[in-house]
Amino acid sequence: MKQLAIIWHSLTGGSQALAEAAAQGAGGTQGVKTLMLQADKANPQTLLEADGYIFAFPENLAAISGVMKAFFDRAYYPCLGQIEGRPYALLVCAGSDGSNAVRQAERIATGWRLKHIADSLIVCTHAQTPEAILAPKIIADTELAKARDLGAAMAEGLALGIY
Repeated sequence: MKQLAIIWHSLTGGSQALAEAAAQGAGGTQGVKTLMLQADKANPQTLLEADGYIFAFPENLAAISGVMKAFFDRAYYPCLGQIEGRPYALLVCAGSDGSNAVRQAERIATGWRLKHIADSLIVCTHAQTPEAILAPKIIADTELAKARDLGAAMAEGLALGIY
């Protein structure tokens, strides 16, 4: 059985909602077990045991959120040279842009020699004031549907041996 690891971090619920939607989309695929794990609880073994990855996180201060970055820091060298060619995708919840966080994550994935299988989904909440930034996020159904589709596509690709 293949395993899809969805590793996520969220402060205000937006990235969590995207990760849950991806897990929901992947959940109906026979032959694929979906593991959804918060980034602070994930470790290198999580990556070594999985066949593909979806990373979901917010962009904070034009960068990968600290908790997700700490996960990448913990896992990078122990996994280097051992997960090459495995597929991955990114889900990013951002206040205004998200592209720099995507670039950072893509550089990490490039170092691991992972295979990027879909365009990164950046959901912009347009939160620009301290109050809006810290408020709980409600993600539009259209964006959640994209995350579900991504999860389903990743799981189907794993099940069929495409990735």
